[in-house]
Amino acid sequence: MFTNLPGINRRTFTRITCSLLVPALVILACKNQQDPITLPTPQTIAQLLSTSSQFTLLTAALNRAGLTTTLSGTGPYTVFAPSDDAFRAAGLATVAAINATPDTTLRQLLQYHVVNGSVPASAIAVGQLAQPTSLSVNGTVYTSRVASTTGTGVSVNGSRILQTDVLARNGRIHIIDKLLAQPAGSVLAIARADTSLSLFVALAERAGPTVTSSLSGTGTTPVTAFAPTNAAFRAAGVSDTTAIRLASVAAVTSIITNHLLPNARAYSPTLVRGAIVSTVGGSSLTVTSSTTNSLMIKSRGNGTEIPRTITTDINATNGVIHKIDRVLLP
Repeated sequence: MFTNLPGINRRTFTRITCSLLVPALVILACKNQQDPITLPTPQTIAQLLSTSSQFTLLTAALNRAGLTTTLSGTGPYTVFAPSDDAFRAAGLATVAAINATPDTTLRQLLQYHVVNGSVPASAIAVGQLAQPTSLSVNGTVYTSRVASTTGTGVSVNGSRILQTDVLARNGRIHIIDKLLAQPAGSVLAIARADTSLSLFVALAERAGPTVTSSLSGTGTTPVTAFAPTNAAFRAAGVSDTTAIRLASVAAVTSIITNHLLPNARAYSPTLVRGAIVSTVGGSSLTVTSSTTNSLMIKSRGNGTEIPRTITTDINATNGVIHKIDRVLLP
């Protein structure tokens, strides 16, 4: 409409418009140089956790342990972050319960959930990948990916990763469904300390040094043990250690090696339904069911009876233990 004004043609109008706009653009450019637009700075791991409603207990634990400053630092870190539900399942259901826990205990626990560097879920391979914990000498966690379409995706030790790759300025967060427990010793040491596994220990000792060496961690490879409880042995007709001592070494060895997986840290998320795993004794076990905190295992000698786990994913320095309610007969 401006081009219809009397005495002003299109070319004249263009010259006038340009003469007015150029100074305005110069002024605006100078202003942007003096006062540039500031983009939001990504939050640190500590900030992201503290502003999320699903990490109120983890935030309280980090504060109590004195680790909030660390996770606000440069990093980069990868944090396997237990949700509030994970803390509740572990018996730390309230902030008061966390604040009643010794700070050194919480610090050691939480440091086991942090590894150096920013580890994306895409870098976690099928099988297992050792990830040393970084804030202190706390050992190693084992990340895993299940390739099967019936699998559970990505996990760390026996905990499933519910959400991967929450990015922060100083690393990333993977949200997990269970607290990670540091190993209390070798498979054999943990079994010896558990009064419900005394017959399993007696079986291992009767089998001899080859078995006890593997379970004690003096061998070169990790081991997964499906450890029947004393009640499971009694259900199979083995009432006490005397019966085990009187059995032949060959018979005992045949039984216990049917409960061991060689060269494997087979945490429950990696034992998907339908998986067939080979034992130290040369036979095979079939996973008939696999859900959170539960496994069911089929062994040839059990017929239609399918043993189930009572406690999964007991972490050991040289492997993992699953306590089961029946003896796996070869």
